[in-house]
Amino acid sequence: QVRLVESGGGLVQPGGSLRLSCAAFGRIFSINVMAWYRQAPGKERELVAAIGGSTNYAESVKGRFTISRDNAKNTVYLQMNSLKPEDTAVYYCNAHILTTNQAMGNYWGQGTQVTVSS
Repeated sequence: QVRLVESGGGLVQPGGSLRLSCAAFGRIFSINVMAWYRQAPGKERELVAAIGGSTNYAESVKGRFTISRDNAKNTVYLQMNSLKPEDTAVYYCNAHILTTNQAMGNYWGQGTQVTVSS
């Protein structure tokens, strides 16, 4: 019923920038929180940033990453600046969505690879 489609990952040099996008499609009534998570090789998935009534960020990305959303497009963005090699990971979009049949669900995107390397 609902799917999240991510885009914007890739290879970037240290200090560079990338912008990730995630659009939600399907029988959507409303979207509560939207968030970005990441998972590096051999590590657990961690929250990077979330946006609902307010925003919150992992300490490791504060001041460098900015999360925003366009409610009209059911889309969330992650602007990543001053990227570091330790930001290398698969980034996943997540959203808490109420569908048109009044079912609340937690949805994930397929993931997009971000590699920071010279």
